[in-house]
Formats: sequence, structure tokens, C-alpha cells
Amino acid sequence: MSAVLGTMTVSLGTTASVTLLLLADAGWHWLQQPVDSSGRFVQAALTGTGLFVVALLAHELARRLTREEAVAQRNRSSAQMQAQVNDLVIETLSEGVLVIDAEGLVHAANPAADAILGQGLSKLPLPFALHAQPAWHALAALARQTFARRTPQSEEIPVAQARGAAREVRVRTRLTPTSDRHVDSLCVMFLQDLRELEARIRTEKLAAMGRMSAAVAHEIRNPLAAITQASALLAEDLTDPAHRKLTSMVQHNAQRLARIVDDVLDVSRARQQRVLSLGEQLVLDPAVQVLADEWVRQTQRQGVLIALDAPQSDVRFDAEHLRRLMVNLLDNAARYAGKREGSIQVLTSLHRGTTQRPSLMVWSDGAPLEPAVKRHLFEPFFSSESRSSGLGLFLCRELCRRHGATIGYERRALVPGGPEGNEFFVSFAASENRLTQ
Repeated sequence: MSAVLGTMTVSLGTTASVTLLLLADAGWHWLQQPVDSSGRFVQAALTGTGLFVVALLAHELARRLTREEAVAQRNRSSAQMQAQVNDLVIETLSEGVLVIDAEGLVHAANPAADAILGQGLSKLPLPFALHAQPAWHALAALARQTFARRTPQSEEIPVAQARGAAREVRVRTRLTPTSDRHVDSLCVMFLQDLRELEARIRTEKLAAMGRMSAAVAHEIRNPLAAITQASALLAEDLTDPAHRKLTSMVQHNAQRLARIVDDVLDVSRARQQRVLSLGEQLVLDPAVQVLADEWVRQTQRQGVLIALDAPQSDVRFDAEHLRRLMVNLLDNAARYAGKREGSIQVLTSLHRGTTQRPSLMVWSDGAPLEPAVKRHLFEPFFSSESRSSGLGLFLCRELCRRHGATIGYERRALVPGGPEGNEFFVSFAASENRLTQ
């Protein structure tokens, strides 16, 4: 016991004490009976020697056991730390993760998987059968296929949701490697919402737009400056009013193009996008009337009705930005509207829905938008037509944000019982005069 629980010195000291006691006992018997006591001395010597050997072996085994226990404790601490790190990483992954065995039982799932599958996965006690929900049958079949083929699998699977339409999910499976034939592999299933992939692609497109805008600025600004300067010099030598009017038109449109380039550059700079611009104080109805009439004259579009119902409403918006906003919305409406009278309508209002802010609406009788188009209406480079750049509605949204306004879309009828159409509405920020009141 001393060899197991104590140090080497304690164990040897204890063994020596016991050996001395045995020798003392043999000596006591020799004093009592000196004739036949040699056997006791031999027995005491052999027993003492055996006790020393046992003490040495027991102490060495105890030291080895202590070292193994320390190593096991360190390994256990490392395993616990690694498990905590793995749990934290899995918990914070944007991808859903399911750990499935060969019987189709789910042993682990992260919150992202619960959000993607949308069937109350987090409330199910682990382990649970993956095929318990009809919406997950395709996932269970892919897991069985992974175990059968012993190779990674990848598919895009529509997963029904408890609410709303089905969600397109990219599913990838991997088998855990194992060197022990008595231990079965596990199937780790990675779930990724395709909407997140699309959002990532859109972010990359936005970054590409920023780089493109910088290049466009260097390439376009110099020719624009040359055109403006040449037209100004040409105007000095012209006396014919028609020619001077033409050069004035060249200068005016070159300046407008320069402002457009500057605005696109501003949109591409995230820092400048966050700055709220006060803009100009505009009376909404007259400004909308002038811009709508100008668009009708330029496009020769028939059937456009204008109904203005926001008298004396001042809004904070740059006049040129309002022009670009209306041109983009009207061009978008004309692309899908019919040819009858009232197929495109421009309206203003002071009380649209629950908002009490001045609003501008551009309504058209076009066909309903597809759900995929509706989800990406205001995103850069997204267009349902190959001829469109996909920047019009995106720039409208950014211009509205810059001036504290909001833009949206809804499918509705202008009057009860009337035909439904596509309406883009802009709710303006209150003017400085209204704020002070």
C-alpha cells in the first residue's frame, strides 16, 4: 500500500521496517528457543526480500498508471475542447448540418438546418428518424444512397416548408472515415439554401459593378468633357438659332450624362450610400406633371393617365434624381403594359395605405410578375429580359434611400372591382417645412 500510495522512499522505508520486525520476531524466538531458530531467520530474510521486490514493482506500476491517467486526462481535456470548438463551429455555420447513421437516424443537427428545413426540427428529441417527415423523404433517400454507394452525393432538392412555398436546397453528403470495421461510418449532410448562394453571387456582382463604375468614370468623363468643351466653342461661332439650339441640346445632355456617371459611382460606394442627402425642396404634383409630360413627348406613348392628388406637398428630393426615378419606372411600365387608354397611370397621394407621407405611384396593366422575378426586383444586374442591364430599379432604390424615401411593389387594382396591375410606389420623406411644423 505504501508503494502504491506513497513515494519510493516511503515504500522502501515501510518495507525495511516490516523486514526488521520480521527479523526481530525471529531473534525473539531464537532467544526463547536457541536450538531450532534458523528457519525463522531464513523465512524472515526471504519474506523481506520478497516485500522489497513487491514494493519496487508496485511502485513502478503505480507510477505508470499515474502517467497513463495524466495522459488520458489531457487527451480527455483536448477532446472536450475540440468537441466544444466543433459544436461552436457547427452551431454558427450558415450551412445546415445533419449527422445521420446507417439506420436513417439523425444524431445531430444545427440551427441552420432547422431554419432551412422549416419543419420544427429543433423540437424533435435526438435521435429521430429522418423519414419521419414526408417533406424529408428525399433527404433520407439521398442518405441511403450515400451509404449504399460509399461515395459523396450532391443534389438540389425542393424541401416543403410548414409555411410558404417549397425551398430549393443544395444537399451534399460525406461519409466519415473509419479504420475500425466494428464502428460504422456516419453520413454528414450539408444543406445550403440556394437563396443564400444567389445573395452571395449578387454581392459579387455588386463588387464587380463598383470596379466597373470606376473604370467607366475614367473612360467616359474625358470624352464628355471634350464634347462639352467642343460644343461650347462651336456655339460661339454659330448665329443660326436652330444650330445654337442643337449645340445647347448637346451640352445639356452631356451634362446630364456626366451627372448619371457620378450617381452610378456614388451608388457603388457603400460609404456614400449611407449618407442621407437632403436634396431640394420640390412641390410634388407640379414636378411629377412636368416629368410625366416630358416622358410622354419623348416616347410618343399613348394611353398614359396622370392623376395628381397631393396638393401643395413638398418633398425632399433632387430634381434630376426624381427625373431618373420616373423615367426608369415609366420605361419599366411601358415594357409590359398594354396599348389601351389608362394602361399606364401616374398618381400621387397624401394618404396611401397606412402612411401619411406624400407618395408617387406608377401603375400598369401588365401581367403578374413571377415569384422569382418579384424576389429580385431591386437587385443589381437582375432582369427578366436579356436586353436590359438590370440596373434601373436598383438605381431607383438607391436614389430613394439617399433621400430618405422608400420604394416598393405590389399587385393591386386601383379601384374596387377594377383590373389588377403592377404598381411601383415611392413614399417620400417629409420636407423641412413639414418637419418644422
